[in-house]
Amino acid sequence: MRILGALAVGGLVLAATAVSVSAADPAPQISNPIIRDKFTADPAPMVVGDTLYLYVGHDEAQRDEMFNMREWMVYSTKDMRRWTDHGPILKVADFKWAKQDAWASQAIQKNGKFWFYAAVEHDATHPGKAIAVAVADTPTGPFRDAKGSALITNEMTPKGTHSWEDIDPTVMTDDDGTTWIAWGNRQCYIAKLKPNMIEIDGPITEITPPHFEEGPWLHKRGKIYYLTYASLDRRTQRDEHVSYATASSPRGPWTPHGLLTGSGKYSFTIHPGIADFKGKSYLFLHNADLAIDDQRGAIGRRAVTVYPLTYNKDGTMRPVVQTPNAVTIAPAK
Repeated sequence: MRILGALAVGGLVLAATAVSVSAADPAPQISNPIIRDKFTADPAPMVVGDTLYLYVGHDEAQRDEMFNMREWMVYSTKDMRRWTDHGPILKVADFKWAKQDAWASQAIQKNGKFWFYAAVEHDATHPGKAIAVAVADTPTGPFRDAKGSALITNEMTPKGTHSWEDIDPTVMTDDDGTTWIAWGNRQCYIAKLKPNMIEIDGPITEITPPHFEEGPWLHKRGKIYYLTYASLDRRTQRDEHVSYATASSPRGPWTPHGLLTGSGKYSFTIHPGIADFKGKSYLFLHNADLAIDDQRGAIGRRAVTVYPLTYNKDGTMRPVVQTPNAVTIAPAK
């Protein structure tokens, strides 16, 4: 593990980027992206007690590769200033039935365990993208395949228009203990999970909001359900933006509210993750505004960012402006 540093400026503490602190480099950079020693994508925050855990995919694309993702990683923080790198927690190869693509994921705590849902490419027995589920006793693993087979395969959503629609899972446990999973590309689906967390309970429902592209994120605040997602109006936009919708039930109907934020710098894709942590709300995204050694950001070399998120009195979320500045918080006492 590597503990990462922070810097106090003008009475505030700025969130430090995830780089090592050494005697030769005592003042780490304090700008977005927040993880700067490797390329990371598809941020998925989870809060447990006084700690925020951030699950990410590891972008390893070389030269002109589009994506090369073989493992998932997790970072943690107690103050949004210092981040601990826990290293890889799971690889595609840990799912014996999957053949490639450690794509977007999300973890959730339930029944004393930590459940990790992720998109992968299934082998030839069920061609197309699929959703896997792993389980661990701690947020940092070790994680293991919880089912021995896919939770969701392409055959389970036959109305879809292409073989990669079953990606980007997001999970949320409601106040009554029911856990919901949503996912999709071009089409957005939602279903209940059985209490064992490794089986779908009941029908799969399509809930596709306007301009939905991928990367859904479910959360609830008060009595309002939120579906935040990567959107793309193909008539006017070249890169994905972030939009959101609200509802009074997970199955909808969902009311669209338009854009939450624009595209990530230099990046075609974007992926929202939302968390409340120590009295503040945060929106995690990714862009391609990072260079490491001789490698610049690209479609397959992305970098995680974070911004403050605020709500209006009516429950709508205020538009987020993406800036190079990382989150500022009051200094720890």
